[in-house]
Amino acid sequence: MINLSKLSTEWEKEVDRKKTEEETIKLRDELFDLQNVLYAEQKHSLLVILQGMDASGKDGTVRHVFSCMNPMGVDVKAFKAPTEEESKHDFLWRVHQHAPAKGMIQIFNRSHYEDILVPTVHNDIDKALIEKRYDVINSFEQNLVDSGTVILKFFLHISKEEQKKRIDERLTKPAKKWKYDPADKAEANNWDAYMEVYERIFDKCSPAIPWIIVPSDHKWYRSYTIAKEMVKTLKSLKMKYPS
Repeated sequence: MINLSKLSTEWEKEVDRKKTEEETIKLRDELFDLQNVLYAEQKHSLLVILQGMDASGKDGTVRHVFSCMNPMGVDVKAFKAPTEEESKHDFLWRVHQHAPAKGMIQIFNRSHYEDILVPTVHNDIDKALIEKRYDVINSFEQNLVDSGTVILKFFLHISKEEQKKRIDERLTKPAKKWKYDPADKAEANNWDAYMEVYERIFDKCSPAIPWIIVPSDHKWYRSYTIAKEMVKTLKSLKMKYPS
């Protein structure tokens, strides 16, 4: 079982930052080309799941990795607390309707995993029901895969210290003040509880579709790691433009 406290949130020290940032630019160019083939071929779809603690860089990842793509072929859905309407349905109702169509890339900024994380940490739902949700999610994701969707699940792994720094920046930097939510600091107090649930998620929801844990204290390294994985995955599909 994965122990997050033993996994580094830092970049590998032997990696050269300047060369890595130059490589990220090349990867973004490749992503643009690969997305065009994906869109034209209409055989596959790609679902990218971004999970992580508050301020781990989910918004930044969308901006720095995916902004190179054609907006016609990419959609982003941010899952917040369920609305009144959403709460009247099963927990996957609001998620399934955003599953990507053939040729599309769908990004989930937070996802259906919030429906395990939050109720577990806050004891909002019966534990037996939460346990069932692990199996329901595995079946849901396998159904998407069987329908031609490739799924990439990224956990943006930051340290407590880096999270505090980023949340504090939201109080001082004008361009980030709009992001500040007093609840973020309150949730930071539940750090250990969230880590424990994430580790359980990695254990129970990984066999068929493994989680990729991304060291995310440094934004440039986070972007490089995700862009590299995206390119590798799309290339593996051996896509071709229709004749």
